[in-house]
Amino acid sequence: MPGILYLCATPIGNLEDITLRCIRILKEVDMIAAEDTRQTIKLLNHFEIKKPMVSYHEHNKFDKGPELVNQLLEGKNIALVSDAGMPAISDPGEDLVKLCIESDITIIPIPGASASLSALIVSGLSTRSFCFEGFLSSNKKEKKEKLLQLARETRTIILYESPHRIKETLSELQQYLGDRKISVSRELTKKFEETLRGSIGEIHQILQQRNIKGEFVIIIEGIDAKVLIDNEAQKWHNITIEKHILMYMEQGMDKKEAIKKVAEDRNIPKKEVYAVACDI
Repeated sequence: MPGILYLCATPIGNLEDITLRCIRILKEVDMIAAEDTRQTIKLLNHFEIKKPMVSYHEHNKFDKGPELVNQLLEGKNIALVSDAGMPAISDPGEDLVKLCIESDITIIPIPGASASLSALIVSGLSTRSFCFEGFLSSNKKEKKEKLLQLARETRTIILYESPHRIKETLSELQQYLGDRKISVSRELTKKFEETLRGSIGEIHQILQQRNIKGEFVIIIEGIDAKVLIDNEAQKWHNITIEKHILMYMEQGMDKKEAIKKVAEDRNIPKKEVYAVACDI
């Protein structure tokens, strides 16, 4: 019988946040696959867990992933851990999960600490609907495209950011998203845990005066749906309805589809667009 891959959540700071179940699983498995064995050994030593470890990270996943799958197929049980929090979230554990699914290997999550959800629930912003984007790309073009996309996001947005990029990212968020409400958390569950709340501009000004340390979780207010609709409609005020219809028809839409899309873009009744379309 194949073994089981356990996705074990580890503490994001305070070691007391590990679960009793996670400790038991780490003691019972045949092997632990760790993002950074130097970090994980500290956790294992603290809880007196002695198990073989293998390194599995972004730079060796294409070689190590198949090796781990083969060992699972041979019947070994393996625990996957990241440096902190839930594995397979913004780390290569996602790729190992896919390989295991392809090989019909059982995967069991061992829930626990999560930096993103911890920051969200103390933010004071809406938790009803949210999206997780992780780290923004370091590529300027890709980053700009993502920020333009997020500018239209109505859900609460969760981002991760490093201490050396946090000031630049806040400046770009203000540029593309406007001065929205945000919450910025760092050093979650640790001695110097801190959460700052306010507008993007206010938080940016506070951090400008500091020597920044610790990883950040940024929680951003989504745009109001009505404001988004109004903004979208405003974009088309400098183009006539006739030209708007022709633009979509030139892109390959038939007249009926173009009329429907124009009505949606401008947030006006379709009959108003039909009245203009009669002459096209």
